[in-house]
Amino acid sequence: MNNTPSSDWIDVSVALRTGMVHWPDNPPVRIERMQDMERGDSANVSMLSLGSHTGTHMDAPLHFVRSGPGLDEMPLAAVIGRARVVEIQDPESIKAQELAAHHIQRDERILFKTRNSPRCWQTDEFLEDFVYISQEAARYLVARGIQTVGVDYLSVGGFQKDGPETHHVLLESGVWIIEGLNLAGVVPGPYDLICLPLRVKRSDGAPARAILRRREAKEVEEGIR
Repeated sequence: MNNTPSSDWIDVSVALRTGMVHWPDNPPVRIERMQDMERGDSANVSMLSLGSHTGTHMDAPLHFVRSGPGLDEMPLAAVIGRARVVEIQDPESIKAQELAAHHIQRDERILFKTRNSPRCWQTDEFLEDFVYISQEAARYLVARGIQTVGVDYLSVGGFQKDGPETHHVLLESGVWIIEGLNLAGVVPGPYDLICLPLRVKRSDGAPARAILRRREAKEVEEGIR
């Protein structure tokens, strides 16, 4: 991935493919050509088999909240508009102490760039020591009133720690979650964001395509949406 001019969009999604990394107890990814023109069929038709929390995807409150809304009930404004890429230096987790320096504001859409982006997507092996959002940081984000948060691996919560807890803090407070971004090569700062998950009825999660466009300093100063 490279950082393109501000007039262009940057695809920060992970390409789906057979055998790619997935959460350990989730279904593996399988993409199979069921009709193939090379075999004499009139068209190419593939079958996709994967868990709803694979690759670049979104979590609905229903993922951890029994009576929560599905992704089909998500307001589109949560994932279309101004966003900010925030780079995290902590190699273990995103902590409230580090977030304080970034002066996060109400209704922001925050995308966290960590060591995950250049490291975790380079292998099909699941890496348990990815950088995640700690419970305390999740509470900090909720207190600041953000509307959307994005992370650059498969979960906002850790594998060994703060997994369900971080999800509950965010989802029960109405924060929409984007997981599985690849922000390698993306410079921290302000962007326009479009991230649209598949519209699946009452979905707990769904694959999504996420793209960013760098915002010019003049646009940021003038508050152009």
